[in-house]
Amino acid sequence: MDGPRQDAALDEEEDMVIIYNRVPKTASTSFTNIAYDLCAKNKYHVLHINTTKNNPVMSLQDQVRFVKNITSWKEMKPGFYHGHISYLDFAKFGVKKKPIYINVIRDPIERLVSYYYFLRFGDDYRPGLRRRKQGDKKTFDECVAEGGSDCAPEKLWLQIPFFCGHSSECWNVGSRWAMDQAKYNLVNEYFLVGVTEELEDFIMLLEAALPRFFRGATELYRTVGKKSHLRKTTEKKLPTKQTIAKLQQSDIWKMENEFYEFALEQFQFIRAHAVREKDGDLYILAQNFFYEKIYPKSN
Repeated sequence: MDGPRQDAALDEEEDMVIIYNRVPKTASTSFTNIAYDLCAKNKYHVLHINTTKNNPVMSLQDQVRFVKNITSWKEMKPGFYHGHISYLDFAKFGVKKKPIYINVIRDPIERLVSYYYFLRFGDDYRPGLRRRKQGDKKTFDECVAEGGSDCAPEKLWLQIPFFCGHSSECWNVGSRWAMDQAKYNLVNEYFLVGVTEELEDFIMLLEAALPRFFRGATELYRTVGKKSHLRKTTEKKLPTKQTIAKLQQSDIWKMENEFYEFALEQFQFIRAHAVREKDGDLYILAQNFFYEKIYPKSN
């Protein structure tokens, strides 16, 4: 491809914006650090969206400001934006070229357990930082047995609203409408959604599909990332089978788990059509289509 077509493709890449509206405790810091490590080499900008008190819902006026920034801040393009914000539909604001959304989700109970201990003990990423629940030594099992608020089934309701968006119904715990909307957005509005348990495969697919941003990401994660980037929650104790069974009785867990299983199925479907396994390793398929019978024929 050369001439005007190639120039247009290059212009598109330079105008590209990716939004990673990261769900807490899904290995989001580990993945984001890959983007920070690659941004100078691959020549793009990384910006952290820091909201007051980590509120994932923006005010209407901040939504307008954010959309305007994303679309018109030419000095920050190509750009990779990340932060704990729920999905925002840019089409509602009259934007013709929407950003590319990506995300990672995790088994809902594992995510909640990790978050529970994170609030009390922090992690090895910033070990000196005082956390909100610091000093509370109660285990997750004890919390569930006592019916505590920090481990209640309602606390599982997070990944669905993050994908559902800024509508009020998205944040109504247990809303079937919210889950259906989250599924719709995952399939129609997200470029790729991975799972924490298969983070390396997620990175590999992104590198193959969006090399402008992720060229070198897979090798970086394999050689450096697994050791230096993976953030481990301190003092985390795995819940007992009894604790897990008690949480799984709730309708909220059933919905969040249904959404997680749905996302996992979508990811595995995409991966199955993009990679092959050989000698225990995965490799990306080469281009598997071409054009023929092109008319009118050039002289």
